Formats: sequence, structure tokens, C-alpha cells
Amino acid sequence: MKLSIIVVTLNAGRELTATLKSIITQEYDDFEILIKDGGSTDGSLDNLPKDPRILLLSRPDAGIYDAMNQALEAASGDYVLFINCGDYLYDVYVLSDVVPLLNEPNSVVYGDILDRMAGARVTSNPNLDEFALYRNVPCHQACIYDRKMLLAHPFQTEYLVRADYEQFLWCHYIARAKMIYANRVISSYMGGGFSATRENRRLSAREHGEIVARYMSPENVSKYRRRMILSLSPLRRLLAGNPVTGGLYNRIKTKAYKT
Repeated sequence: MKLSIIVVTLNAGRELTATLKSIITQEYDDFEILIKDGGSTDGSLDNLPKDPRILLLSRPDAGIYDAMNQALEAASGDYVLFINCGDYLYDVYVLSDVVPLLNEPNSVVYGDILDRMAGARVTSNPNLDEFALYRNVPCHQACIYDRKMLLAHPFQTEYLVRADYEQFLWCHYIARAKMIYANRVISSYMGGGFSATRENRRLSAREHGEIVARYMSPENVSKYRRRMILSLSPLRRLLAGNPVTGGLYNRIKTKAYKT
């Protein structure tokens, strides 16, 4: 089972090397690493690790999702995992543990992340009912997709911060993908990022509204919105992302998912 691990980069500095090191040291070794570079000028590409599995695709792109689509087209693996620069595979056994789960076409294997900014494990919901999908989906750094499925519906680049969310919902609702939960941390996530600024949080909320309207009924969207308000969702988001409270909050959430 060949895996394509896609790393999108632009002037990432030392973070690119650190990300690559977390991949090439994996015990499972049947993979390629496809670096999609948008034209770095900081020298970060000059000293890449000497590994025949590392391939470089350097060409202009229109942003991160366009870059991910370009890499998806160029990849050759059966399954694909997107890792951002600054994010790492959690330990050397990640691929050894999750690849055995990649035994069905039209599937997504997903797990948890470690949010380094909050200092906490962020547990994905093992049971993705519609309300869970409305609230959020697993981070793309923790999702391994059937590549042919994504080629049928690449990232929709009209969405600037939520294209991965839209794609996940498409996989669930249209492709009828089988969602397989791997009960382990897959990626160590830097935290912050493009969608974490105040302006982009507003953009994210607007795109979220547009996307759920494409896949869920108006009645259910209204119901889920009310449930989010009543459950103090903004406060819970602050608790989850705070380095002081994040660990406790996410441990409680993990226990709730297991009950």
C-alpha cells in the first residue's frame, strides 16, 4: 500500500527540514514525499534530506489549496496525507499503525492531533453523526484519504480557509466514504496558522455557513446552530485553545467521546 505524503511549502525555513525528518524516520517506508513549493527564495530547499522518496514539485500556485490540488495530481500513491510545514508525524510508528487500516477503497482513516500551542491532545469524534460534522471535522493533518476519491473532487479553491472542510463533507455525503477512526495521535500540529486570525475566523464562519447549506437541510442547520449556542461553543473553543485549560478540556472531551 503506497502512501503519498504531501508537504506544501513557501519560504518555510527550518520548519521544512523538521517536518521532513518526522516523515523519513518512519518505520513504515512504502511512501513518497511530494514537496509542493510555490517559489521559495529563503534557501529552505537547498539542503533537503538525501532520500530518494523525496520529490520536489516547484511551480507557481494560487494559494495553499491550489498547491494541494497540484500535488494531488502529481502524486502516485494509493492514499494521500497532507502535512503542513511546521507540523510533524507524532512518532515513528504512526504509519505502521495506520496503514493496516487502509484496506478499503473510498475510505478516510482519521485520528487525533497534538496541538502544540495549547499543549493538548485534540481528540476527533469517533462517531461522525451529522451534528459532529456540523461542529467540525478532523484536521486534514490527521486524515488519510483514498487518492482516487479526492481526484474526483479536489479542494474547492473558492473557499479560502474551509476548503478541507467542504471536501470532507463531500467525501461523507456524496462519495459515501467509509470513515475509519484510528484511536491515536497522527500529527503534532503547530497551532495558529492562516485560519486562526480574527479576520479569518470571521471568514471561516461565513464559509462554514455556505458549506453546511450545501450538504445539510435548512431545518437541521438551524437546529445545530441552536445547539451550539446553548452549549456555549465559543467559550469551549477558548478553553480548548488555551495552554492553561486546553489539556483538561480535551481530556474531558476524550472521555465524553468514549462514553
